[in-house]
Amino acid sequence: MTFSLVSAWNRRRRSKSLDAFHRWTLKPPEQLQLKDQSSSLGRRNRSLVFTLKEMEEATGSFSDKNLIGEGGFGRVYKGTLANGEVVAIKKMDRRPSKKQADGEHEFRVEVDLLTRLDHPNLVTLIGYCADGMHRFLVYEFMPRGNLQDVLNGISNLKMEWPLRVRVALGAARGLAYLHSNSALGIPIVHRDFKSTNILLSEYFEAKISDFGLAKLMRENEDTYTNTRMLGTFGYFDPEYALTGTLTLKSDVYAFGVVLLELLTGRRALELNQSTADQNLILQFRNIPTDQKKKLRKLIDPEMARSSYTMETITMFVDLASRCVRIDSNSRPTMSQCVKELQVILYASMKA
Repeated sequence: MTFSLVSAWNRRRRSKSLDAFHRWTLKPPEQLQLKDQSSSLGRRNRSLVFTLKEMEEATGSFSDKNLIGEGGFGRVYKGTLANGEVVAIKKMDRRPSKKQADGEHEFRVEVDLLTRLDHPNLVTLIGYCADGMHRFLVYEFMPRGNLQDVLNGISNLKMEWPLRVRVALGAARGLAYLHSNSALGIPIVHRDFKSTNILLSEYFEAKISDFGLAKLMRENEDTYTNTRMLGTFGYFDPEYALTGTLTLKSDVYAFGVVLLELLTGRRALELNQSTADQNLILQFRNIPTDQKKKLRKLIDPEMARSSYTMETITMFVDLASRCVRIDSNSRPTMSQCVKELQVILYASMKA
């Protein structure tokens, strides 16, 4: 079955690049096994194809002791491949017919994108399994888990201020690459950027994951209108929610929410709080950045006071507040966010 998204890419790419793109189809099980899986070198843009049996062997038949996460898509297991490489294996849920079609589309988008993109702040797709009705995605293993769990204390890890700024900068670089510098030559909107989709390496390098809802924009166009809302509540761009118009600035809005999560250690939405305190953005929207006393009350108390200065906090909040402006045209680009965070990180390290 032809993947129509790839066909659309082929039409948009420059003629000299057409040979680099091929239609991607699900192979029958007997064709899924690759002969050489011993080397991890040069794997980018050449993902491995696994069988269901290999996925079972890697995870101990999907043992609960190897379960490291779960969500609407299914479960994620820690696994070990035949060559000894430790990986994360996402097992996609088998859903009712309508949702199954959505899941299949998301699976195909993720495989096709991550085999063509190359950036240190995007998670590496090692391979996939499309064996019968079973669908798996195999990623590099990120030992620190996702950012939200770290901030909420679930993983018992502590992040001081300079490290939080460095994570923000890494995520910003990943988004900036998608928006303007990707190998596809076409702007890509992630559409589901959030703290749970920022994974952390052993050394707290931020890598963006979960590209199933990503949208390729038309060449020379920066908007896309769709009446069906896709994404996560708490990170929705207000313009996208009201008009159905998706832009690169929709990712910028979600990025601003993540910046506020990094500052406060809180979730974007906390329904167990009072109505006034449920939405994180509303806590900041009416606070001028020069009111340092009010800002101090919102800083994550888990951070050591000696790890930050109010100067860098103010710079950080100013950037976040501009990212979450209701008018998308007044938000910065991700490239601008990268430049400002570089300055903030330098100031934080110097302090």
